[in-house]
Amino acid sequence: MNNSFYRKIMVATDGSESVRRAVETAVEIAKISGAKLYAVYVIASEGFSIIYPKNVGWERAILEYFRAEGKEATDYVENLGKVADVEVEPVILKGTPANELVDFAEINDIDLIVMGTLGRTGIQRFLLGSVAENVVRHSKRPVLVVKEETA
Repeated sequence: MNNSFYRKIMVATDGSESVRRAVETAVEIAKISGAKLYAVYVIASEGFSIIYPKNVGWERAILEYFRAEGKEATDYVENLGKVADVEVEPVILKGTPANELVDFAEINDIDLIVMGTLGRTGIQRFLLGSVAENVVRHSKRPVLVVKEETA
C-alpha cells in the first residue's frame, strides 16, 4: 500500500460495542498508511425540541449528557490510537448525523470514511434509518462500512 494514499481518515463513533470493530479497522488502516485519524461523534439534535419544546434546562442537561458520551467515545479511539502510534483528533459535532459526517469529510478533505453498521434489514432499517447507508449514498469520499462482529 502506498503510504501517502490515505492522509486523513475519519471514523464515525457512537461509543457502542457495535462500532468497535470499525474503530479498530480505522486505527489499523491509519497505522499502515501513516494517516491522521479523526474520531467523529455526532450529537443527533433532531429530537431535542420535539420532546420538550419549552424546557431549556432539560435540553441543556441532555446536551451535556451526549457531550460526555461523545468524549468517552472519542477517548476510546484516542487510546487505541496511542497504542498503535496513530495521531487521533477527537471531534464532536451536533446535528443530523449523516449530514454532519458527509459535511465534515468534505470540508476537511478526508480520504476515507470508516463506519460501523448493525446490519439491520427490512422494517428495522426502514423505521430507524441508517446513518451508514445515508453517508454511503451522499458522500463524495470513499466509505468503508464494517459490519459488527457476530457471535
